[in-house]
Amino acid sequence: MSYNRIDRISEEVRREVDRIIREELSDPRVSGTFSVTRAEVTRDLRHAKIYVSVLEDDKREGMMKALKSAAGYVRRALGQNIIIRYSPELTFVSDENIAYGVHIAKVLADAQKTEGVTNEENESETP
Repeated sequence: MSYNRIDRISEEVRREVDRIIREELSDPRVSGTFSVTRAEVTRDLRHAKIYVSVLEDDKREGMMKALKSAAGYVRRALGQNIIIRYSPELTFVSDENIAYGVHIAKVLADAQKTEGVTNEENESETP
């Protein structure tokens, strides 16, 4: 059942990278509302994709650049804090799923409001 092992390691890497970014990284570009949504660690534990969601559009590009430049520091801190065979090489990827979900929720709310207005107009027209 190595599938479960990789999932557990991925979740532990996600938690620890999130903690390292929030508590130990002192780059001013890494600020605002962000979330480390998931981590995908390869089976050989050599590489990990870290998905980061930044809710503020104007800070997304700067934060991703800061994280890519700090990848070595985060990798070293990760290797010191969790016990696995290899400290994986980290690749930070912008995850826009949360922002997309917020956009869809807004569109649905707007559609529901306009539908409510349309239904009220139709009900007032019927005798």
